[in-house]
Amino acid sequence: MADKRDYYEVLGVPKNATDADLKKAYRQLAKKYHPDANPGDAVAAEKFKEASEAYSVLSDPQKRQQYDQFGHAAFDGAAGGAGGFGGFDFSGADMGDIFGDIFGDFFGGGGRGRRNNGPMKGANLRASVRITFEEAVFGTEKELELNLKDTCEQCHGTGAKPGTSPVTCTKCGGKGQVTYTQQSIFGMVRNVQTCPDCNGTGTIIKEKCSHCYGTGYTQAKKKIQVSVPAGIDNGQSIRIRGKGEPGVNGGERGDLLVEVMVSQHPIFKRQEYNIFSTVPISFAQAALGGPLRIQTVDGEVEYDIKPGTQTDTKVRLKGKGVPSLRNRQVRGDHYVTLVVQVPTRMNEEQKEALRCYAEAMGEKSAEEPKKKRGFFK
Repeated sequence: MADKRDYYEVLGVPKNATDADLKKAYRQLAKKYHPDANPGDAVAAEKFKEASEAYSVLSDPQKRQQYDQFGHAAFDGAAGGAGGFGGFDFSGADMGDIFGDIFGDFFGGGGRGRRNNGPMKGANLRASVRITFEEAVFGTEKELELNLKDTCEQCHGTGAKPGTSPVTCTKCGGKGQVTYTQQSIFGMVRNVQTCPDCNGTGTIIKEKCSHCYGTGYTQAKKKIQVSVPAGIDNGQSIRIRGKGEPGVNGGERGDLLVEVMVSQHPIFKRQEYNIFSTVPISFAQAALGGPLRIQTVDGEVEYDIKPGTQTDTKVRLKGKGVPSLRNRQVRGDHYVTLVVQVPTRMNEEQKEALRCYAEAMGEKSAEEPKKKRGFFK
């Protein structure tokens, strides 16, 4: 089975897309590939199913958080559930008004009028933080300084001069949307667009607040504490609730998504929850065996090498890997590759010892250095 495409790529939106961006992108794809608009087209049906699955996950804050952290692995086995397209669960997605509008557009406008000037959650913000390899393994606390918006204290978010109030937009009647109807091959098609006069707010500000210049928000630098969990990997994100953009018309604030960037370690490499490293050993250690000090994320540990160890021998240090994000008590392993090093420089005493060893092993003795011959010889 082919790997699934990234859900953000399916919808054609960036990873910091707002809920409104997701809904708009999905609505366009659903109208384009809906089976009723493409009867008998298997490719269109597959694209419609793919877009619906992507939107069902990304439109749900909890599912989106899981997807941002673990990708498609967060929903392994989801296809076996009931409901949805191909068994995928769409219960958490806000599909009703989208499909209502799509069918209304297809069949001449039976859809319901919608207002978008009600309470809306604020947009999510994105930031990044760099940590060391060890901090990723054991977790850490970081502090970010960001420019965040707050509701203007002078106008309380209305954007209007204190003592005045916004007035209802006459073009859209306070709905924030205007509707245009036109003929198409499907009949009369109803197009709903954002009101150009009020930009979708449903109100017009005649006298703007001098403190926020009519925006309803002020900006200031704030310090945000970020708790980085043990076991996090490079590229994963941490969601901090309520630290995003302020909501609209009394809606809750969005979230802050902090992407973690893990610096490379000079010795250790990570693969999922396991750690890998290479340790050099001498010829004598490999032949005779004995204790060896190995560096791990928990400090040095002692490992007994078996006599006759060959180069590229791999040893396993159980429980010395990375903790699981779901259970810190469960850890991966540390795999060490032992590499026998051949000396490149030796003194005469060391060379003589190796010659004796070769003779004792029945090997041809290394050739003695040729002595200079005299004139008469």
